[in-house]
Amino acid sequence: MDAPMVKVKVEEINDEIDVESQEREHFTRILNSFRSYRTFCQRRVTDTLRYYEGLPTHHKQLIPNFLQHLTHVQWCICENYDVLKLIIQDVEHIFENKQNAANAGEDEPTSKATLPKISDMDKLKSTLRQFVRDWSTDGQAERDVCYTPVIEEIVKRFPPESCDSSQVSILVPGAGLGRLAFEFAKRGYNCQGNEFSLYMLFSSNFVLNKCKEINNYTLYPWVHQWTNNLRNEDQVRAITFPDVDTSDLPENASFSMAAGNFLEVYEDPAVFDCVVTVFFIDTAHNIIAYVEKIFEILKPGGYWVNMGPLLYHYADMPNEVSIELAYEDVRSVIEKMGFVFEMEKKNIASTYTENPASMLTHTYNSVMFVCRKPVMKEEGQ
Repeated sequence: MDAPMVKVKVEEINDEIDVESQEREHFTRILNSFRSYRTFCQRRVTDTLRYYEGLPTHHKQLIPNFLQHLTHVQWCICENYDVLKLIIQDVEHIFENKQNAANAGEDEPTSKATLPKISDMDKLKSTLRQFVRDWSTDGQAERDVCYTPVIEEIVKRFPPESCDSSQVSILVPGAGLGRLAFEFAKRGYNCQGNEFSLYMLFSSNFVLNKCKEINNYTLYPWVHQWTNNLRNEDQVRAITFPDVDTSDLPENASFSMAAGNFLEVYEDPAVFDCVVTVFFIDTAHNIIAYVEKIFEILKPGGYWVNMGPLLYHYADMPNEVSIELAYEDVRSVIEKMGFVFEMEKKNIASTYTENPASMLTHTYNSVMFVCRKPVMKEEGQ
């Protein structure tokens, strides 16, 4: 065996150290977002209370239950915080960042580099809403629209009753809290979810590996919504999770979650029978790179099933650039890449972590399609 090469440029070593340092700071900052949740959210309540105290007495008398409501909001925040502490308990051992977690304080960050940003806290609040979508009975309506149709398309092409589903490999990039990937694994398929966000990874790990009873935990996901509430109780409405037994999988099922950037994690070609993307392809800086990667990692004859809009997460975001293509251009790229469309539906009314009790709702007119990667003889080779 040849001796390993050890000649490395100094600047390359420094780059590697810088990347590792940045990753460590990012990991710690996300942990600190969880740990700072209560302090951060209580400030909003304190600001409201301070303004209330400055109201004229006769105005206060017109809203006699307002202080009681604020007290209830504070209590809900504390209840959420108790669950968040459970979610990040021991995550350093799972994600191999023991030093990172050890350097993170209980409630306050240890350095300016690991101070949670407002955007970090917004992502954490969004994660609480993800529990509704993926793991509560309240999210069933969203799942029926967004998850059920794509599951049906896979089952139609790989019926568990007539094929060995454990030999059918499915990838779900942008898996979020893992419910869609879990549903495939529950049907006996060999399924892997892929997720980049540590908020999602920490939380999906908690649900899938630590929740031992159905509806054993309670969250108040709408407590941060201060506007467009019809009733005070809408803001403090509770949900319980998980609504299913997450250990209820067939003995032959293979189910895993892979952390990392979708474009970087999957390098081997022709690995998966199916790639399922739900509200995912618009998370790309370059959506063409996503299409290219999906084509690359699918086996010949494999299927890509997609559902979602084109929100384009990086559009108009400060210090970010991306290319935002209309669906007609995305569709053209898909066909030019070599895919064959087998099914396509437009204007599917769908929502994403929507609060059904809110006076303001957002509905997407989503597109769903099923594409097949041709086998070699279909490509004329």
